Amino acid sequence: MSGFTESVVEQAALAWLEAAGWQVRNGAEIAPGEPGAERDDYGQVVLAQRLRDALARLNPALPAEALDDAFRKLTRLGLDNAGADLIVRNRALHRLLVDGVTVEYRDADGSIRGAQAQVIDFDDPAGNDWLAVNQFSVVEQKHSRRPDVVLFVNGLPVAVLELKNAAAENATIWSAFQQLQTYQAEVPALFAPNALLAVSDGVEARVGTLGAGREWFKPWRTIAGETLASAHVPELQVVIEGLCAPRRFLDLLRDFIVFEDDGGRIVKKMAGYHQFHAVQVAVTETLRAAELHRTAGGVADPEGRYEAGRKPGGQPGDRRVGVVWHTQGSGKSLTMAFYAGRIIRDPAMGNPTLVVLTDRNDLDDQLF
Repeated sequence: MSGFTESVVEQAALAWLEAAGWQVRNGAEIAPGEPGAERDDYGQVVLAQRLRDALARLNPALPAEALDDAFRKLTRLGLDNAGADLIVRNRALHRLLVDGVTVEYRDADGSIRGAQAQVIDFDDPAGNDWLAVNQFSVVEQKHSRRPDVVLFVNGLPVAVLELKNAAAENATIWSAFQQLQTYQAEVPALFAPNALLAVSDGVEARVGTLGAGREWFKPWRTIAGETLASAHVPELQVVIEGLCAPRRFLDLLRDFIVFEDDGGRIVKKMAGYHQFHAVQVAVTETLRAAELHRTAGGVADPEGRYEAGRKPGGQPGDRRVGVVWHTQGSGKSLTMAFYAGRIIRDPAMGNPTLVVLTDRNDLDDQLF
């Protein structure tokens, strides 16, 4: 382990990110004052030109006035509104990333029009700008911090990876976790658009969300969801290939992050690997099971059965979706919420009605 250093872990992470589809740059290359500078000063955490380019690319029908409005709202809400709690700013920005930014502009006839400016292309990963930057220095309120790896989508910092050297004494994933807590307290602007936090020492790796305690930073144990990753594959590689690959990262951002507001405080939650993949399969099976059979006489909707039997899968339109089994405490309610949010978003379902059956009053409250 003598040659195993933090820089080795960092370079391995960057190599896996690049293989997954991210551009890779060093923070010094795009720092203020450098020939390739992408920001004016170290207080800027948004790569402005990348964000402006993405807004123009994703919203070709909107005039410059509307695009400027979207840019201002994205940056001011998350990055200049220091008076609001970070989690409040994060929730507001998450909604803008997922639903788009409401903008207004004056039409050619002088009337005021409204529109939704798309920030991220969720349908086509290639329609977005994917950039991983290592050693990205940030200065805020006289604090200077330099996270190991920051991931940008369309110029917005949506993930932070903090890495440690497993060979060094007292350098563990939990010292990396504590480092992230310091960053959130001292340079919160960097985390306003954040979707994912990850820590690793090159051997172990954990993922979590803004504001989550260490008990909620969990392993990500699979890449494609069909089998658990081999114990010989580094956990950080599994996180990058299984969660940070562009298609999966977009799914996570749009469909597998929720904010629970109990009236006293806001708690941000993301799916575990079992929930993420169970919902993906359940949605696929729902679309299959709901498909109408086409017959010689037109379209028929045959009666389904209550169980699928022992054979895997089923026939299109058979109305047999299947069952997702959970152990106690594994997040049944959240899985249901993720599934509901995902299935009603699918245009093929045509605004479906969801019926939720529970056997306890406290589950009614929890699901509500």
